[in-house]
Amino acid sequence: MHDLLINGGLVVDGTGVPGRIADVAIADGKVVGIGRHRGERAQRRIDADGLVVAPGIVDAHTHYDPQVTWDGLCDTSSLHGVTTVAAGNCGFGVAPCHGDDHEYLGQLFARVEGMDLAALDQIAWGFETFPEFLATREGRLGLNFGMYIGHSAIRRWVMGDASFEREAKEDEVAAMVQLVDEAMGAGALGFSSSLAPTHLDLADRPIPSRLASTDEVRALADAVGRYGRGSIAFAPESAVEGISPDDRDLLIELARRGGVPAITQGLGGRSKVDAPTKTWDESRQFLDRSAEQGTPVYSLLMTRALNGPFTVAEGTSRYEGVPAWHRLMTAPIEEKRRLLADPDERERLRFAIDHPNLDPTKGTTLPPPFWESLRLSDTSVAADQHWLGRTMVDIAAERRVHPADALLDIAVADDLRAVFHWSNETPAWRALLKDVQRHPQMIVGVSDGGAHLDRDDGQEWSTHFLATWWRTERVWRLEEAIRLMTAIPAAILGLSDRGILAAGRPADVFLFDPERIDVGTCRLQEDPVLGVPRFRGVPVGINATIVNGTVVVEEGHRLEARPGQVVRPS
Repeated sequence: MHDLLINGGLVVDGTGVPGRIADVAIADGKVVGIGRHRGERAQRRIDADGLVVAPGIVDAHTHYDPQVTWDGLCDTSSLHGVTTVAAGNCGFGVAPCHGDDHEYLGQLFARVEGMDLAALDQIAWGFETFPEFLATREGRLGLNFGMYIGHSAIRRWVMGDASFEREAKEDEVAAMVQLVDEAMGAGALGFSSSLAPTHLDLADRPIPSRLASTDEVRALADAVGRYGRGSIAFAPESAVEGISPDDRDLLIELARRGGVPAITQGLGGRSKVDAPTKTWDESRQFLDRSAEQGTPVYSLLMTRALNGPFTVAEGTSRYEGVPAWHRLMTAPIEEKRRLLADPDERERLRFAIDHPNLDPTKGTTLPPPFWESLRLSDTSVAADQHWLGRTMVDIAAERRVHPADALLDIAVADDLRAVFHWSNETPAWRALLKDVQRHPQMIVGVSDGGAHLDRDDGQEWSTHFLATWWRTERVWRLEEAIRLMTAIPAAILGLSDRGILAAGRPADVFLFDPERIDVGTCRLQEDPVLGVPRFRGVPVGINATIVNGTVVVEEGHRLEARPGQVVRPS
């Protein structure tokens, strides 16, 4: 008898071949047959007539390692068909971490990844080392979970406070190499690091990995190379503004030293903010060169625009790269009112927004939101409500003021409670994305799942990709779109048993209605586990997410089964 029979759906298996109407039989967590199984016995049946039956989605870039200690399902991803996630990215990780260093780790995640400090207090410890962390996840996961060993984590373990103050000494590098070796032996996805100048902690100190020398990074890549499996995830110093020629060469070198794919981010002009634009031709040549040399570099590509609301009263982290605006956004409410009533301060704010910080030695270089993509979302002031939905560029032009004054005047009129909505989407961004996503070394999607509670972190990227780039824009055939989200990232990560529906493989399955699938709602809601506010996307048209043969999400509702496994590259 089968545990589960999925009858009559269009099976799109992840290989890229056209789908076929078939039944999927599942037993003991694995697919045991795809074909004609309708008359066979099963403990449960799902009628998939009119539905697509696809492999579970693989998300190559998340920060779920804190969250899985209190919420093994991570439903902001599993609601959208994701069955396997890669965590420990950007050099961050909950392990290794000394038992007396939890506070430092919490504030690092809170600043760089926008997590809630109160939520981070809920991390269920009981581990210190990387192998101990993986061992404690078994039996507690709702989805499949893989983990990189993070550069900042091992630097902090070895060097303490010196990790964000100086380069490592020879013996310290040797100790870090030993930690990478230990993690790889335990099944790490590989090694991750970030030198990005946007990455600072709550005390405005650089994250530990930013103090590493190139030789230190090389030594850690060599440690991965002794195993030759998994991948190296590396965000170089130039990642925010478009990767420099030297950093391109370094990425190829790291891929060669590790004998594994290198995964980066930031190809194109400011692509962590507005996606590849002005430097895409150069980036394409670089990717092609890396593949020709047998040392392929892949780039994460967010095909879903970043976006989120904010008020001046509550503040936002999106202006960290403009110190004068960041001080405004983080000041007490009475100080905000005083500053905005001061004409000299207004002049300083206008100048500052036109001259954001571009020097990483002076702090984060995170670009501020673009005026042409920043809109008024809500206001209680009747005289300003005709501006709702309009961009700051449009409002400023009609009012004949600087866009900064357009925003700040509307905010002041509503006692700083007016809601603005920022996004990185522009017509040029959308047009070029149609071409960029077609490059075979672009990893579409990626969610940053578990991070950035103050905004939509892209958690619904998979449903958006299908609804937008497959169904609406027709950039892809359905079989190609599914392959890009399943078999391709699984292969890059070295997860040879995930991403394809086939007999003998784990039964990770995603069922959806091809006519209805869409992002649904994505708004601030109370987290179902911790009760803290966070953006949470609830899609439409997704019938079920199945992990290792067990339904974990059904018709938009999370279930409490824990069939997930720790996944390791092979």
